[in-house]
Amino acid sequence: MTEIKALVTQGVTEKVPTDPIHTAPDHAPAGPAVHSPRLRVVVAMSGGVDSSVVASLMHRAGHEVIGITLQLYDHGAATGRKGSCCAGQDIHDARRVADALGIPHYVLDYEKRFASAVIDSFAESYAAGETPIPCVTCNQQIKFRDLLDTAKELGADALATGHYIQRREGPNGPELLRAKDPDRDQSYFLFATTPEQLRYLWFPLGGMPKAEVRNLAREFGLPVADKADSQDICFVPTGRYTGVIERLKPGALKPGDIVHVDGRQLGRHEGIVNYTIGQRKGLRIPGPDPLYVVRLDAERNEVVVGPRDCLRTQSLVLKNTNWLGDMPIGEAAAEGLPIFARIRSSQAPQAATLFAEADGSAIVVLEDGEDGVAAGQACVFYASGADDARLLGGGFIARTIARQPGAQKVSELSRAVR
Repeated sequence: MTEIKALVTQGVTEKVPTDPIHTAPDHAPAGPAVHSPRLRVVVAMSGGVDSSVVASLMHRAGHEVIGITLQLYDHGAATGRKGSCCAGQDIHDARRVADALGIPHYVLDYEKRFASAVIDSFAESYAAGETPIPCVTCNQQIKFRDLLDTAKELGADALATGHYIQRREGPNGPELLRAKDPDRDQSYFLFATTPEQLRYLWFPLGGMPKAEVRNLAREFGLPVADKADSQDICFVPTGRYTGVIERLKPGALKPGDIVHVDGRQLGRHEGIVNYTIGQRKGLRIPGPDPLYVVRLDAERNEVVVGPRDCLRTQSLVLKNTNWLGDMPIGEAAAEGLPIFARIRSSQAPQAATLFAEADGSAIVVLEDGEDGVAAGQACVFYASGADDARLLGGGFIARTIARQPGAQKVSELSRAVR
C-alpha cells in the first residue's frame, strides 16, 4: 500500500487531463461531482462493462481517476469462465480499459480477505442450515469497508462503482433509492451500506437502463463493450456450490435423516447443504401428496419436510440490522413502522410492518406472508412499493415464524437470536 500511495502521489497527475472539464457530464452522480471541477476518484474496476463505463464517465468529467481491481480468488477454471469476475481475464480487461483511458490502474491482492470474510462464511452458513448471500457480504466487508479504506488512504474524495442503485442528497444526508432500471436494480444486495460509507460512495449508473450503459461503452470505444455480465457466486467455478462447502466443511455433507414435520422418519439424505427451503424435487420420498423442505436442522442433521402450507411464513426475526432512515430505528419503528419488505432480489417488495428497538433488534411482519423463506436470506426495507423507492436498510433472517407475534413478544423473539 505504501508503494501505491507513493506512485499515486508522484504520477497520477501526469495521466489525467491537464485542462479538466469544469462542468459535470450528463450522467454525473449526485453529490460533489456536480459542484467540483476536479476531484480524486477511485473507481472499482471489475473488468466488466459497468465499472468500465463508470471510469470513463469520471474521466470525461475531468476528475483525477484511479482504477483499482481486486484480485479476489484464483480457482483455476474460474479465471477464464464466462461470467466470472475479479480474477484472470477480468483483471486483464480492466487493465486494457485503464490503458485506453490513460488512467493509472492497480491490482490489489485481497484473496485472503475474501476467503476469510466471504468464502469461509458462505460455507459456515450453509453448514448451519442457512441460505447465505455472498454478494451482500462482499459488498459489506470487502468493497465498502476494505476497498473504501484503501481509497481514503489514497486521498480519494469518492469511491465510484458500477452498481445499479441511485444515490441522492437528502435533507439529512445521502440517501439510496432503487435503480431506474428495475431489471438491474441491486439495492437488495446493498442494504448493509452504512450512512458513513455513503458519504464517499458514488453510483453513476443508477439512473440509467442497461442498454444505455452498453451504448455508452461503445461510444467510449471500450474493449469490453459487448462483454457478458458476471454471474452470482463468482467464486464457484462450475456453479456447484456444494463442492466449495465439501472442501471447506467436510462434515456438512454427512448423511442424515429426512423427517416429516410430525416426527416420522421418511428417508435419508447425503448432507443438508444439498437441500433448500421450499425444495420439492429430488427428495425421493414416495407418497400420495407432494412434500417440501420446510426446515434444515443442522444440530440434528435433519432435513424436515411437510405439506406446502408449512412453507408459509408470516413474520421474520432479523439479526445484524442496518438502518438508513432519518431517525434512529428504535424511534421510527418502536410502535410498528409501515414499510415494504423484499425477501428475494427477484421479487417485488410487499407491504409489511417493521418493529424494532434501540439495540437494533427487529421483527418484520409480512402483510401477505411468503413461502419458502430461509434463515440467512436478507429482508430489505423500502419506504414504498414504487420502482424508485428509497432504501431504508435491512437485516439477515435469523428465524421465520408462521404467525404474527404479539407486540409484547417482539423484544423477546429478537433478543433470543442475538
